[in-house]
Amino acid sequence: MKHLIFILLLSCSLILNAQNKKTVLLKPDRVFDGKEMHQNWVVLVKDSSILFVGESKNIPNLKIDTSILLPNQTLLPGLIEGHSHLFLHPYNETDWNDQVLKESRAERLVRAVNHAKATLMAGFTTVRDLGTEGAGYDDVGLKNSIDKGIIPGPRMIVAGRAIVATGSYGPKSENSELTLIKGAEESDGDRLISTVRDQIGHGADVIKIYADYRWGLNKTSAPTFSVQEIKSMVETAKSTGRPVVAHASTKEGMKRAIEGGVETIEHGDSGDEEIFALMKSKNVALCATIAAGDAISQYTGWKKGVGAEPKGIQQKRKSFSAALKAGVTIVFGGDVGVYTHGDNAREMILMVDYGMSALDVLRSATSVNAKVFHQDNIGELKAGYKADIISVSGNPITDIANMKQVKMVMKSGKVYKLD
Repeated sequence: MKHLIFILLLSCSLILNAQNKKTVLLKPDRVFDGKEMHQNWVVLVKDSSILFVGESKNIPNLKIDTSILLPNQTLLPGLIEGHSHLFLHPYNETDWNDQVLKESRAERLVRAVNHAKATLMAGFTTVRDLGTEGAGYDDVGLKNSIDKGIIPGPRMIVAGRAIVATGSYGPKSENSELTLIKGAEESDGDRLISTVRDQIGHGADVIKIYADYRWGLNKTSAPTFSVQEIKSMVETAKSTGRPVVAHASTKEGMKRAIEGGVETIEHGDSGDEEIFALMKSKNVALCATIAAGDAISQYTGWKKGVGAEPKGIQQKRKSFSAALKAGVTIVFGGDVGVYTHGDNAREMILMVDYGMSALDVLRSATSVNAKVFHQDNIGELKAGYKADIISVSGNPITDIANMKQVKMVMKSGKVYKLD
């Protein structure tokens, strides 16, 4: 009798599993597979994975439960945001200091939940979130909540608190005796090894450091950590399979970070031919975050399209052009949080405006980011990969602004948006 009951229960379980594993055929006008654009291709999804990508005449002979027609649309891999801050919101709403000092952790977490949903609905199924800016390890809890299906959002690669040199970071007060919440964890010298280990123990997937910051005379940007200090953090993180990435905008800060062994430079405003040649030789990628500088310049008075561009914008154009010319790997990431979450594609439009081809921008936000961020089975539309798939109106190769017209969002085979 017990054997009969077991067999019946097993049969019911198999039937339920079979019912949950539906086969969906996606039929757009064109498919960008993460590397190239293809006309008249289709994508077949089974459960949470991609089963087939290619011409419709080669579709496997099996039962298709649902067909989704996507006329005048382009199908792409789920996009990967390379530099986000889900615990921040636009600085023209509330400046950074006031967000860190005056908003409660509860408020910041609630905002982050909304930001995560907006990000997913904009077609970004994965984010590399580079620091909570004073909200501790709440990004780890947010990531876990998304993974458990409690809230909708992208899969997250999290940095936790990030690491800064003592005395370099904010917020700061004119009252030098006042102890304030810091936007990242302070550490130096021999303590850096234990700091990295502690952040890993709290759930950090990536270690983010600030190789320079505005702590020079007259609040100018200046290097923080020595090359040896950076090497100690890189060695410690790498022994666990985790990369180190560096905020660096000065030439010397970038140089120290590159020589120290980081995998990506964030911002890189003062990069030149020498620095980018070094990055190329060391296989260090650049996340330029053009949109953040563009937004901040407008917040501080620049009327875009009227008169000359500010010096900072001109320098950004120059450095980005130099990076492209040097053949540096460019990862997509806009430092979103400085501007509105869900408007992530703003960075794509600016990358094209600053000289990158639309095709390379699409690659950057999909297959390139997946490779640089050590993410298996995402970033391409390929049999066996996770069914992270989006569609946009028209053809983004001919008009990159179409990346703002997201019509469908699927993550791990589940449809979150279908207009």
